[in-house]
Amino acid sequence: MALTEEEITSRISDEDVEFYHENGYLIVHNALSTDEIETLRNETTSICRGDRGDVGNLPDMTPTDSDEEVNERVLCIHMIHKISPIMNDALAHPVMAETLTRIIGPNVKCMQSMLFIKASGKPGQAWHQDEIYIPTRDRSLTGGWIALDDATTENGCLWIIPGSHKRGILWPQRVQHDNRFDCAHETFRFPYSDEDAIPVEVEAGAIVFFNGYLLHRSLPNRTESGFRRVLVNHYMSAESLLPWHNPGEGERMATADHREIIMISGEDPYAYKGTIQNGHAHVRSTGEGGCGDGRQNLKS
Repeated sequence: MALTEEEITSRISDEDVEFYHENGYLIVHNALSTDEIETLRNETTSICRGDRGDVGNLPDMTPTDSDEEVNERVLCIHMIHKISPIMNDALAHPVMAETLTRIIGPNVKCMQSMLFIKASGKPGQAWHQDEIYIPTRDRSLTGGWIALDDATTENGCLWIIPGSHKRGILWPQRVQHDNRFDCAHETFRFPYSDEDAIPVEVEAGAIVFFNGYLLHRSLPNRTESGFRRVLVNHYMSAESLLPWHNPGEGERMATADHREIIMISGEDPYAYKGTIQNGHAHVRSTGEGGCGDGRQNLKS
């Protein structure tokens, strides 16, 4: 349920907000408790076993498969909140909602959830900007990246280029064939180098917020065993239209507005349009970044 402005406590300082707008990211440590983290980890396993309902492209599992074996077969599940009340509740976790209202504004909506289960040996994501895939009209797109494991350079944490969001330029993309990365495309021709990037190493329970124009990537999980699990949701200002998909017949792109959203805080100025619930939870299919070592063209 969306929080009202009165229900949101003050945890994020003005300095934090300034840091986010200047650098394009913000880390909130200890955002989730140990119990909350464990609940989300257990829910991840239940989802991968098929215990929470239909998940498109989910690999076959058997009751004798261990939890580790089950999780190793899935790299990423989209729209996970559609089948899991626990994942749905995490969309508007109090720390998530509070931070978003400080860095975006009082009215915030969510349009996507993604559950990454990067087991040992699994690939990362090439350089990209999330706004390429989820366009907003006011540059308010924000990722909320909840670490369910300690994220390190060894197991494939995020790498970002601080400040790369500020000009609001969407850099071009090209097909790439680097086996380190699960995505088929990478962003290039930007005026930065890998030396400008910094690793975002965080403990389990931290939330990393990052701007939709920020250049970021992740490298493979190079540990001998274990996971780098993360629940990443995407948010934006409710004041902005969301031209995420092709407009309908007779509709202009300028007024296209995808309405499969969940309000996180405040009011929806476009509530009169209603909402839709057409999406479904699905594993990225092989060849598009799902189980195995296929590729895809999405993000994070």
